[in-house]
Amino acid sequence: MSQAEGQQKNLVQAIESLPNSGPLTALDQDLLLLKATSAATLSCLGECLSLLQQSMHQVGPQHNRTLSSDGILGWPGPKSHSTEELKNGALSSLSSASANITWASTIVPSAAQDVQALQPNTEHSASELILVEDEMTDTEDNEEEDLGVMDDQRSVILHLISQLKLGMDLTRVVLPTFILEKRSLLEMYANFMAHPDLFLSIAAGATPEERIICFVEYYLTAFHEGRKGAVAKKPYNPIIGETFHCSWDVPKDKVKAFRTNGASTLSKDSAKELGQDPSTCYKLRFVAEQVSHHPPVSCFYCECKEKKMCVNAHVWTKSKFMGMSIGVSMVGEGVLHLLEHEEEYVFTLPSAYARSILTIPWVELGGKVNINCARTGYSATVTFHTKPFYGGKVHRVTAEVKHNPTNTIVCKAQGEWNGTLEFTYSNGDTKVIDTTKLPVMRKKIRPIANQGPLESRRLWQHVTNSLKEGNIDAATEHKHRLEERQRAEERQRAALTTPWKPKYFAKEGDGWLYVNPLWKTH
Repeated sequence: MSQAEGQQKNLVQAIESLPNSGPLTALDQDLLLLKATSAATLSCLGECLSLLQQSMHQVGPQHNRTLSSDGILGWPGPKSHSTEELKNGALSSLSSASANITWASTIVPSAAQDVQALQPNTEHSASELILVEDEMTDTEDNEEEDLGVMDDQRSVILHLISQLKLGMDLTRVVLPTFILEKRSLLEMYANFMAHPDLFLSIAAGATPEERIICFVEYYLTAFHEGRKGAVAKKPYNPIIGETFHCSWDVPKDKVKAFRTNGASTLSKDSAKELGQDPSTCYKLRFVAEQVSHHPPVSCFYCECKEKKMCVNAHVWTKSKFMGMSIGVSMVGEGVLHLLEHEEEYVFTLPSAYARSILTIPWVELGGKVNINCARTGYSATVTFHTKPFYGGKVHRVTAEVKHNPTNTIVCKAQGEWNGTLEFTYSNGDTKVIDTTKLPVMRKKIRPIANQGPLESRRLWQHVTNSLKEGNIDAATEHKHRLEERQRAEERQRAALTTPWKPKYFAKEGDGWLYVNPLWKTH
């Protein structure tokens, strides 16, 4: 390994000593590919050696005395450039003006998480600030072009990958601007509520068993709209203090009790008629806030007063480089409160992976998540299956709902989280939900002119508009200004030793809670 590492370093130095212009440059496509592949190969060898060491330890420590105890997972790859050169857009001169490729979901919260105006935090409730009457149905179309990677963009990505180590935490690596999706991560969390009728139907369940099954049905259908399109995308990393507000008007006749829930049979056209008359609708309100910069923690809270239900969640995203993939763990949990039934459902979130990052990147979810209600003794396990190396289906998910006191399985589900899901109940009944045919209810959001300076759409409007126009240099410049402002304000806070105080959420134990939740007022 030492010999191979030495040779690889010589190779990298030889490539990087080449001139920046002329017939053969340090940024030549083939040389960048060679540099990236050699670094990935060295990392894989290190991983193999680490696995061998582990298996030797399991066989018996006496056989392992000659092997180094140093972990090879962090095998030092080539450090070809200072991290300063990895700042967003520093490499954008290599990208064409039309560059518009997208990358990685929740993927890679950036180090320089672009920042906010330092303002005094005054105590007030959300209702004093946000006028729901100003909200209008969102007309923003967030669909992204499903492009492959252009040649000059591949150069930038290869240049970046050649400097990464397997297992490396990507929190402090900032990616070039042209891979950004045109929305903030906080707004992506709001899109998990794209089927608010299914969410509100949870409280309509007549028994604890029906309610947890309804929650699992909602949970399994929540991800396909949050993850728009087949291509992996990277939303903007929220800056500390950034907020996002929206609401939904949910027609009361669409919120139905369990097993009569007709949401899956609605046509997409019928969605146009939804939410016209407020008197026939439930109001569902949503607020999200970025409460921490290092680590990057996002919080969101959603409530429906009429249905006496609300959900509070905090999520910390951790990203790792895995060769030709990027993995993102969603650390944290959410709690759904059904106040009428005095039930609390604690749930976790799956990991996300951006695969094939050099060709056409795509996202898959993976890992086992749990949903628990301590009061009723019901729990559910949801497993998001990653695609096997050979064969196998993508986006597969299975779930099981269990009554713990009697150890009885009351419902099973299988299918694809972005396709068809089949539910089988203990009485033999079955139900099929096709997520592609579920009507998406558009959220309501105030016009940018009515938003505060730290609200997502207003904060990122210049970056978004530049990306829409294909002007990567302008988008990079606007993003850079936000980053510089954030750094200056962090330095100011450090000098004054005044920690950042969030507006809507307060730290409690390991988690964060909304300051004025429904359970306090009921």
